[in-house]
Amino acid sequence: MRPRYLTIFFTLAILAISMAVPSIANAQEYEPSVGQAGKDVIWVPTPPELIKDMLDMANITPNDYLIDLGSGDGRIVIAAAKRGIRALGIEYNPDMVELSKRNAQKEDVSDKATFMQADIFETDFSKATVLTMYLLPSLNLKLMPTILNMKPGTRVVSHAFTMGDWEPDQTKSQESRTAYFWVVPAKAEGNWSWQTPTGNAELKITQNYQKIDGTLALDGKVLPLNNARLEGDHISFSVSESNPTQREYSGKISDNTITGTAKISNGPEEKWVAERRASGQ
Repeated sequence: MRPRYLTIFFTLAILAISMAVPSIANAQEYEPSVGQAGKDVIWVPTPPELIKDMLDMANITPNDYLIDLGSGDGRIVIAAAKRGIRALGIEYNPDMVELSKRNAQKEDVSDKATFMQADIFETDFSKATVLTMYLLPSLNLKLMPTILNMKPGTRVVSHAFTMGDWEPDQTKSQESRTAYFWVVPAKAEGNWSWQTPTGNAELKITQNYQKIDGTLALDGKVLPLNNARLEGDHISFSVSESNPTQREYSGKISDNTITGTAKISNGPEEKWVAERRASGQ
């Protein structure tokens, strides 16, 4: 009879061990600590209040695709997903990636919040319509050329750190924390021309990120641009031909073409389509 008792004993022991395994695994789940070293930065989580501000500044909608660079424990991605946004976190630490996935499951947003283990400097994030980050200034500067080549209108929000001489469009602070917001501008600089009912128009634009200036040569007059603005791929400006005659222009930049409308004081709107001339022409 002893072998039978031993069999029962070992069977019960194996069942007890198998039932204990999940508890042991849960007890050993990865827990990050504030200030721990990463590949390029230490980990310091962004407070929920500032995350809300960052997402509000970007004016996110369900049509957006948010990518968070250096996503840590996934909190920004998860917050976006809870607003119905598809979001991806790119994180170098594989333990953080797995933690983020578990956090997304707990919040029931795994269908919209995804994470990948990768180096942000070796990963294509060009499909993002909203880009978020909490990196060091030197890393922001390293990323800046790539960001400026993203689709015009892409919104960028950085926790704590700016991007050199590219001035933010907006800032917002929560106690000692600040978020900075930019819209990636189209490449507007150059010489543009189009035909008007009275002749040829020549638009010359100089550009410093989202800030533009220039002149419009029209009907033999060279007029300075007033209220010149560039937001993403949308450009607007006005010129004063003679007081009180004003021409207000707005248009959309697509590569080397601007398509828009011009409103003349007390007159109808006119369509204009300008082409950028190659350098030297």
